[in-house]
Amino acid sequence: MEIPKPNRQVVYTSSFEELTAVEFKGELNAACWQRKLEGDFKELVSKLKLTAAVSVIELEHLNTLQLSEAGAMARTTLLKDYELLEQYGASPTLNLIRNYPKDNSNFPTDVYSFHVDEAPFATSTFLCTYFGETSEICPNEEATQKIKIPELIEAIKKNNHGAEEDFEIYLRENYYHLHYLAKPNAKLIKMQKGELWRLAVESPDSRALACIHRAPVEKPGELRLMLIC
Repeated sequence: MEIPKPNRQVVYTSSFEELTAVEFKGELNAACWQRKLEGDFKELVSKLKLTAAVSVIELEHLNTLQLSEAGAMARTTLLKDYELLEQYGASPTLNLIRNYPKDNSNFPTDVYSFHVDEAPFATSTFLCTYFGETSEICPNEEATQKIKIPELIEAIKKNNHGAEEDFEIYLRENYYHLHYLAKPNAKLIKMQKGELWRLAVESPDSRALACIHRAPVEKPGELRLMLIC
């Protein structure tokens, strides 16, 4: 397995225990359980039923699938990850994704835009892509918060018909403050299939910068299988 180059923002670990033990502070805001998974996740995805652009896959349905030995191995791995996260105290969701809702405005606030997650307390986002395109991280120093870009703010103000003093509230209520623009030639960090990532979240008591990331644009005709919480 290729060892990533040292990075002040990311720690690479070799177990779930190491992953959850990483202390986020300052620039350190992402941790990765680096691994290569065994099993046929393509077969697993082919047997799952997509009922919407983003479908939640229940474990009961997952367990009813008739799979080959390689497909069953993939399912076992996924179930073990689910169990580890539940035991940790998280609430994982397994998603089968064709595509997310797309925001085509001049200031998009969809998950394809670089953004941070937000919570009222210090916590983490966990995610693992088992099949399909994978997410990207943008180093904090290589991104600009969009609400600090004057031309974007002016464009938002044209669509905001409220009082000037309520503008800051308007920005937060519409999640504009959570979105970022990558600088030219930013060195993006590409997540790899099977890696379980833990990302710092924006919160009042966090000791670390929130991790800036985005969902990938899916390949036409290819679904994405992801565990997230």
